Amino acid sequence: MARRHFNPRPDILEDLSDFEILQRYRLNKNGILFLSKELSHVIEPNTKRNHSLSALHKILITLRYLASGSIQLNYADVHGVSQPTVSRVITQVVDAIFESDLRKRLIKFPTSIEEIKTVKRDFYEVANFPNVIGVIDGTHIQIQSPSREEECYVNRMGYHSINTQIVFDANYKIIDLVARWPGATHDSRMLRESGLYNFLDGNSLPGNNYLLGDSGYPCKRWLLTPYLAPPTWSTVDVQAHKKTRTLVERGIGILKRRWGVLHGEVRLNPIQVCKVITVCGILHNVCRSMNIRLLDEVPATTTDQGDQAFHGPQEGLRYRDAIANQYF
Repeated sequence: MARRHFNPRPDILEDLSDFEILQRYRLNKNGILFLSKELSHVIEPNTKRNHSLSALHKILITLRYLASGSIQLNYADVHGVSQPTVSRVITQVVDAIFESDLRKRLIKFPTSIEEIKTVKRDFYEVANFPNVIGVIDGTHIQIQSPSREEECYVNRMGYHSINTQIVFDANYKIIDLVARWPGATHDSRMLRESGLYNFLDGNSLPGNNYLLGDSGYPCKRWLLTPYLAPPTWSTVDVQAHKKTRTLVERGIGILKRRWGVLHGEVRLNPIQVCKVITVCGILHNVCRSMNIRLLDEVPATTTDQGDQAFHGPQEGLRYRDAIANQYF
């Protein structure tokens, strides 16, 4: 029987420069070692037989896929593994991150008095808009045509997608992420059926606390949307709202720029795509927490086409007028 041949596996973290590591994997060496420490007990092979991949190599393969969106780059690159192995590894590592406690630890909505004060202060420094605790928007991640309920995934732009609800703080850190809705779902429905809606609508936080969203959302006491026909006495309010809400658009741009898999068509089944989106959100916050820079920054422009305007009850309209009159 012919002897099996195994491709050599280089010590990537030692062979590549810091710039090359960041360029290929979007995390620096410390970020990669952090992930390895967090996941090794789950993904480390039980044996070294058959040239098993280490936890570190599995993480590097997965990061390369998330950064580029290409499975092919892995086995044409420096990892020395076959395409079937790459696919298995990506599934294993994505599942491990998704099922770990990293999401609960890293994607957290501010709830304590001190956290809320800090978030409000950071937002106020942007455009003097008081009591803002988050900026919210939906973003579409393109997917291949699914085999079941295909029509539910066709969004308003005409392609198949997962619609994802995302909330950022003023430092572009994700504080809430919901990735589970087919592309045809309206942003307002995603919000209405989310835990965040129940939390904020139930007055769970002390004092006045506002999310800022676009006109695709209903105006509520805790969710302020822009004036479609701005009153002449509040032109400053319109600019303050717009400038502050731009943070979510820029944040989504940074997320997709860092993790290229979100920038094109994700060729996985919808359930796995939802996991990939969530994992990219977790890794985005790893980068924010560890101050891992993005090589190519993105301009503060809208990342999606505007959603359809919300039509329905909006009990926050008078409240919005009162806030505009009081502060602007």
